[in-house]
Amino acid sequence: MRFLIVTGLSGAGKTSVLRHLEDSGYQCIDNLPPLLLAQAFTLCEKVELDMPVALGVDSRSGALFNAEAVLDAIAQASDSHEISILFLEADTETLIDRYKETRRDHPLMRGRVTLEGAIAKERELLQPLRECAHYVLSTGGLRPKELCTRVDELIAHGENQQVLRTEIMSFGYKRGIPRESDLVFDVRFLPNPYYIKEIRAYTGLEAPVRDYVLQKEETREFLAHLYELVDYLLPLYQREGKRRLMIAVGCTGGAHRSVAISEELCAHLRALGQTVNVIHRDIVQEEASWPFRLSRSGGTSKS
Repeated sequence: MRFLIVTGLSGAGKTSVLRHLEDSGYQCIDNLPPLLLAQAFTLCEKVELDMPVALGVDSRSGALFNAEAVLDAIAQASDSHEISILFLEADTETLIDRYKETRRDHPLMRGRVTLEGAIAKERELLQPLRECAHYVLSTGGLRPKELCTRVDELIAHGENQQVLRTEIMSFGYKRGIPRESDLVFDVRFLPNPYYIKEIRAYTGLEAPVRDYVLQKEETREFLAHLYELVDYLLPLYQREGKRRLMIAVGCTGGAHRSVAISEELCAHLRALGQTVNVIHRDIVQEEASWPFRLSRSGGTSKS
């Protein structure tokens, strides 16, 4: 049988993913204590389910949760079942914002533990699962529909789990470097479109900013070196058995230069046949913070 263990940080989107999987034909069981995981494998096999099974396992189990117990149960059942782990995560700022919106308590907020402290504790608690995960998905900046699409892309080819999956994330340094990044490239040395009045209200996804950034001589030279380095590194990571590589590209705010460069790097890797996805972590927040707004009917509003 085919099982998918859905785990990760609280607030990272596990409930949304399990609902989507259920709609996609999975038998879903959420908030399963690790000690019952082995029994769940046996029960699903006994009733001869003719569908894949998704099992939600995470820190909501409280004192019943133990990451090593999850891994032990998977190891014991992996000879007779196809079992994968999907780990969902997000940066701390995103998780805090989501908890503020829902007004719910984090499952590890007990006693005098703050929300930020609970998130840090949960990261440490779940780290063994993250290290063994077949798929690690950062959900920061993803809308629900985009999240479901990314999940479908990740698990659609479960038979080819050893392929290196590369994620490129643009970000703004003023909101911090992504914790999940493996490689970080700082593009703040490139000319900043923010200071060009005619184009600053556009983002790196749009032609005015994209063309401004990419047509600079220093950008072309940088991309040539970046492509050479990444093309050299990816086969080495894959040879060592790495399943997922996060490349972070940062500028000041995360809406102009880093976005344009991330899109170009993604296009380059896809042209080489690599499995790659791009996420723009801070673009929505950065646009919302601008004192000027773009009017699509023409021009910008007054600051």
